[in-house]
Amino acid sequence: MAFHIPEDYYYTKEHEWAQVDENIVTVGITEFAQDSLGEVVYVELPEEGQKITQGQTFGVIESVKAVSDLYAPVSGTVIEVNASLGDDPSILNDDPVNEGWLVRIEMDTEKELANLMRAPEYKKLIAEK
Repeated sequence: MAFHIPEDYYYTKEHEWAQVDENIVTVGITEFAQDSLGEVVYVELPEEGQKITQGQTFGVIESVKAVSDLYAPVSGTVIEVNASLGDDPSILNDDPVNEGWLVRIEMDTEKELANLMRAPEYKKLIAEK
């Protein structure tokens, strides 16, 4: 299966994506993660205003197969949460890379982006799975 992996996004080894627009980072899970999890049935996300730290958990995603932690790609303050996922987590099954975004973070420092993968590296990572 060919997964949609936007070239301009950043990626974590835990299969989160990060789209950067100046100092605002939109975060979600990759199609590979959704495919591995199976049907998503519940998402637990942080509150707006909550501080999160790169590499630390910021929420939980539950599917019919497993419960997985969500890891922050960058440190910063949560400025928006995708409230529609609380009502309908199945959005993540259909479109994890666009409509299924999880949170928006006001990033503390762009330097942390150097710790993330770009699309070519991420494609290699999932090809090894």
